[in-house]
Formats: sequence, structure tokens, C-alpha cells
Amino acid sequence: MWWSSPVPKEVRAVVDAIEHLPRGAKKFGGADGMCRAFAALVDHTLLKPEARPDDIRRASEEAERLGFAALVVNPCYVALAAECLKGTGARVATVAGFPLGAARTDVKRRESEGGLEDGATEVDMVIRVGALKAGDDELVEDEIREMAETCHRRDAILKVILECALLTDKEKRRGAKLALRGGADFVKTSTGFGPGGATREDVALLRSVVGSAAGVKAAGGIRTLAAAVSMLAAGASRLGMSSSVSVLDELRGRASK
Repeated sequence: MWWSSPVPKEVRAVVDAIEHLPRGAKKFGGADGMCRAFAALVDHTLLKPEARPDDIRRASEEAERLGFAALVVNPCYVALAAECLKGTGARVATVAGFPLGAARTDVKRRESEGGLEDGATEVDMVIRVGALKAGDDELVEDEIREMAETCHRRDAILKVILECALLTDKEKRRGAKLALRGGADFVKTSTGFGPGGATREDVALLRSVVGSAAGVKAAGGIRTLAAAVSMLAAGASRLGMSSSVSVLDELRGRASK
């Protein structure tokens, strides 16, 4: 296995087990344990604009039953998701400045505050991409810091989306450093709505910048188990997927042979 360093130990354990299925599942007590360990690294994502309340209810049931790290929904559905998942231990995440990152900072902050008030415990925010490309690092860092403080006051996690497909490698490195200085808990590759999704190279680059000081979330276009494993091996500690149930079904099938 090609590893990026540092890859968290729990992620290495999952990837090693998947690479040696079905034998590897025994390390987790069988197929069910293997699938729960993998699901704990996945943000089950439903951000389609056409999503209906019944879709949120179904996704909430999936998040609880399958043990995903969090259910990610648009701000208008946080209260519904939180009610569906109340008492289950499953987390709700929401987005801010999504998907363009072009909203004013005070709008992103209020969007986050509303989501946290409604029951979210994680926020995925999009940076002002144009400001980063223009070299206005102070604006980018100050916005991240304000968002981090908003989240941390409520013991919530902030993930910072860079939208790597729009950036040069130099800009990606700067963006990741600014996220760290601003207090972000994760850096994230993509919204899934931009011109490109996660790549192994971008995940490895972000991990090389943040080291063990922050998590790395790969998102956008991860639709197969092979793609998911590639992202984890490159340094991701969280995966954002709308195809999470089908990927988990693929894993269960391989682990059960």
C-alpha cells in the first residue's frame, strides 16, 4: 500500500483490513464490524437542491443504522435531521457559504450559528476562493478564524473547503496553512459541486501541509470502494460521499465472502 504520512492509525487499520478481505475483516470481528469501522470515517452526504423532507428522513435512518460519522445536510434541513437522529448518538453536519464560498463573512457566520442552534455539531464552510487566488491571505484567514470561533464556542467542528480544482498547488498549500492558522479542525478538498472532485494527489498535498494538526476530508466524486480506499491511503481521515450506502454495500459483499 502506498501511504501518505502521517495517516492516522485507525485509518491505516481500516485500509489494511480492506486490502486483505475477507481475511482482514476478522480484525474487526467480522463483516459487520469491518463495515462499522469504515462507516465511522464517512460523512453520509445529502446536499442535492431537490432533496425533500422524506429524503432527509431516509438518510437519517441510514446514518443511524449504518454508523456513519455524520449526516451532512443543507441548513434548511438541520432541524429535521437533528430531530430524526435525537438520542441516537449520530451527528448532524451542515454547510456554510455553500457551494461557491462567495457570501459575506457575516452571512456565513449567521448561517453557521443557525445550523448549530438547530442541532448541527459540524460545519463545512467554503472559503472565499477568489480572495485566496488574489493573494488576500488576511481576509481568508480572518474569515476562517471567525468561523472557527463560532463553531468552537458550541464545541462544534469546523471543516474548511478549499475547492482544490480551482487552485494551483501553491494556492492549495497556502489555503491549508491559512486554515490551520485560523483554527480549522479539518481541511477539505471539494464541495462536490465544483469543476472537479477529490484526487489522491490533492489529499496527499493537504496532509503534507497539515500533518497531524488537523484532519483531511476528501469529498467529491468518490463513488466506489477503490476510490474511497485510495483517498484514505493518501491521507484522508474523513470521506464525504453521497454514494456512501452503495460503497458500504460493496464493502459488505467483499467482507462477507
